[in-house]
Parts: sequence; C-alpha cells; structure tokens
Amino acid sequence: MTPIYPDLSGASVFVTGGGSGIGAALTEGFLRQGARVAFCQRRDGAAFCDRMAQETGNRPLFLPCDITHLAALRGALDQAAAAHGPITVLVNNAANDQRHKTLETDEAFFDWSIAINLKAYFFAAQAVIPAMQAAGGGAIINFSSISYMMGNAGYPVYTAANSAINGLTRSLAREFGPDRIRVNALAPGWVLTQKQKDLWVTPEGLAAHLARQCLPDALEPEDMVGGCLFLSSSASKAMTGQALVIDGGVVVTG
Repeated sequence: MTPIYPDLSGASVFVTGGGSGIGAALTEGFLRQGARVAFCQRRDGAAFCDRMAQETGNRPLFLPCDITHLAALRGALDQAAAAHGPITVLVNNAANDQRHKTLETDEAFFDWSIAINLKAYFFAAQAVIPAMQAAGGGAIINFSSISYMMGNAGYPVYTAANSAINGLTRSLAREFGPDRIRVNALAPGWVLTQKQKDLWVTPEGLAAHLARQCLPDALEPEDMVGGCLFLSSSASKAMTGQALVIDGGVVVTG
C-alpha cells in the first residue's frame, strides 16, 4: 500500500541504525523504492542484508559503526558515497532511550546519551551537506520522539536531546534552504519495536498509552515508513524545517 516515489529510485540513501527496529523498516522501505541504501549500526547486519536482498531484490550496504565515534561515522558515510554515489537522503534514526533518573545521572552517562541522540545527528548532517550542495539539493530527516512533548519522566537527557533535534532541524533548514536542502524532523509515538517489547512494554503500560491515542492500534515500525519516504522525496519539495508527528494521535501540534 506504500506509494511509489519515482525520484527515490536510484537515490543514494544513508540510514543510521538501519538494521533493526524502526531503522530496519526504513531501510526496507527505501529498498522497495529502488534506492541504493547504506546503513550503519554496531551489531552485525549481514543476515538482515541477506534477507532484504531475497525479499526486495535490492541489497543494502551494511557498514559497521558506532555513531558516537565521529571518525567512524564519517568513514561510513564516505564509504556509502563511494559505493552508491553522493548521499542525497540522510536519515538520522539511531537513538538510545535508556531509562535514567536525574539524581543518579553522572557526567559520563550524560555525554554518552547526547553523543548518540544529538551530536551524531549534527555531524552526520555536516558530513553530507557539501555533496548535497553540489548535487543541487537533498533531504535530511532527523528522527525525534513525542516523549519530550508529553513531559515524560524517566529519561531526561534523552528528552532534552529530542527537543534539541527540533532546534537543530529548524536551523539547518534555514541555513541550507538556499541550496535546496530540506531538513525535517519526524517524531514517532510509542513504536513497539522488539527492544521496547523486551525492556519496557507491559500490558498495563501499553493499555494506558493506547487510551491516550486517538487511534486504537499500537504503532509498529512499518508505520513510520510512509512519512519518512514522503519527507525524502520531491513530493514534499516545499516542506522544510517542520516536525512530522506519527503517534496515533497522542500529542497535538499547530
């Protein structure tokens, strides 16, 4: 049921954290559009690549990388560009919402959380923007979360980074709009990835959250694909500096 965006066919796409959870659904979505997709993550992605090649006929390029190591991140982006051509779609998806308490958080954890959830976003964008400028445009999609909009407790550094992603998105959109580089944020609600199910989903907690949604169905990783493809394609060529919320109707924007 996913629309086809012809301009994504053959496009050079890079997805951080693109082999599991929401990222895996995004990678598959781009592959089915005919894009040339590279993704990075710490865990081995070979089996996922094999499955994608079999199911979509389009094999992604897996580049092992810890995005908190900026030299490794830049190296992965360079390898992707060498293999697929200059990156014209960057999806900053990788994140870590590890739970923590304010009074128990030390400086090392704070720096680690910011490195994953914000710093890597900035420097990944910095790395690909020159090639986008040379290509006459591009799209950057920064994944955030509705967590900071809800005022949730339990992960204050993570929600601070989520909020900062919107500021970063708007500033980059303004700075590089003249180059036709569009920068938008995408804020999911509670998406039931395997990680969420393993660590934090309880029947009571899920029921309480679904009661806050306008729509009755729990969110799956695949529910994030359509919005990301739209923001990546020329179908949204007049849209930049915005935050697209896909959460089943929990928060209200505008």
